[in-house]
Amino acid sequence: MDMKIGAFIPQGWRMDLNGIDINNQWSTIIDTAQKIENLNYESIWVYDHFHTVPTPTQDPTYECWTLMSALSQNTSRVRLGQMCTCNSYRNPAYLTKVASNIDVMSNGRLEYAIGAGWYDHEYKAFGYDYPSAGVRLKMLEESLIIYKLMTTEVAPVFSGEYYSIDGAINQPKPLQKPYPPLWVCGGGEKVTLKLLAKYGDYGNWDVDVDGFKSKSEILQKHCEDVGRNYTEIGRTLHTNVLIGNNGKDLDSKISKLSSYTSIPKDIYYEKPLIGLKNEVFETINAYKNEGCSYLIAYIPDIVWGDTVDILSELNSS
Repeated sequence: MDMKIGAFIPQGWRMDLNGIDINNQWSTIIDTAQKIENLNYESIWVYDHFHTVPTPTQDPTYECWTLMSALSQNTSRVRLGQMCTCNSYRNPAYLTKVASNIDVMSNGRLEYAIGAGWYDHEYKAFGYDYPSAGVRLKMLEESLIIYKLMTTEVAPVFSGEYYSIDGAINQPKPLQKPYPPLWVCGGGEKVTLKLLAKYGDYGNWDVDVDGFKSKSEILQKHCEDVGRNYTEIGRTLHTNVLIGNNGKDLDSKISKLSSYTSIPKDIYYEKPLIGLKNEVFETINAYKNEGCSYLIAYIPDIVWGDTVDILSELNSS
């Protein structure tokens, strides 16, 4: 089984535009996107957040679906995804309309990835209600239903506890049929993985190899419970990838990251795909052996380092 690889562009949320003048940030984003495409990555990804982490700052953060629209016009081959759209931030009927348009604008290159949402500070700062996790997951399920209805039916009707549509016209329909691939994101084992089993084309987890194996086993049980063919669902990984050419180079990269993110260096060293090239490639192969079909790589040195070039060696292997 081949493993596809996608990469995030810098958008500011994780302070990856640090030190770049505001007048040069947009060109940096687009130049990086085009470099990812030219290095034969399968896809480009963005986050759906409004201000920086781990600490909210005044540093710019570029909005997810604005970026999707722009990237559709500044790339030609690479697929476009979000990791992941926060369901609570947009009405699902409106979001489906936007996604459908972007699939057409990109000539059928959209991946539609969505989750229940989690960043409580951001919710409160922007005036969104922040209900319990259970409510947010129920809202997510209704959103998944609306997405499938509006992308496949002419005048869909749905009445849920949180959302409803009444003959919602969604034209143009997406170019991809029946709809752009639906990623149900998050690793919650009781509810989220069950929603993935019922509705999703892909799941995505940020876990180590043992965690990936465990999530896969739980997903398989949910698929059995709902009568779904487990092999239909792509199991994917989203994690940090940082590669050093040697120990000194790796430590230098981590030190630079730590200096502007304020994340302690030892936290970076604990990540499964941060290390020397042979170590990282061996671990990627271990994920692959557990059935991981897709790596979505957040490459923290993508603006100033060479990890994106080193990792791209796997795109032709």
